[in-house]
Amino acid sequence: MAVDVLIAEDEPSILEALDFILRRAGWTIRSVTDGEAVLEAVRRERPRMLLLDVMLPKRSGFEVLKQIRATDDLKRIPVLVLTAKGQAQDRRVAEELQADAFVTKPYANAEVIETVRRLLDSSNIWQ
Repeated sequence: MAVDVLIAEDEPSILEALDFILRRAGWTIRSVTDGEAVLEAVRRERPRMLLLDVMLPKRSGFEVLKQIRATDDLKRIPVLVLTAKGQAQDRRVAEELQADAFVTKPYANAEVIETVRRLLDSSNIWQ
C-alpha cells in the first residue's frame, strides 16, 4: 500500500498523536524516529510527503532537508517542517532549505491536517 505521509518525529507522544490524527483523516502513515533513517525510508517507502521534525537524534531535520533538496530523485517531495523551535531564524532556515510548509509545536490538529491536505493535493512526485 502506498504511503501518503512519512513522519520523522522522535517524541513518542507527539508521534502517536500525529499518527492518530493523520490516519483518522484517511491517510496511510509510516514513521521513523531519527534523522539518519529518514532518507532510507523516503527511498524505500516513496511517501507522497514528509512531515519532518527539526530536532531529531543522529541528524537534525534541517540537515535531512538539505540533503533531500540536494538529491535529484528526492528533491521534489513536499516537506512540512514541524518544530518546537518556532523562532524567526528557524522559519528562515526552513524557507532557505525550501521547506514547503512550517508549523510550530504546540500545533492545532486542524492546522496540521489542512497543511498536509494542501501538500498532498499538490504532490505527484513519483509519477
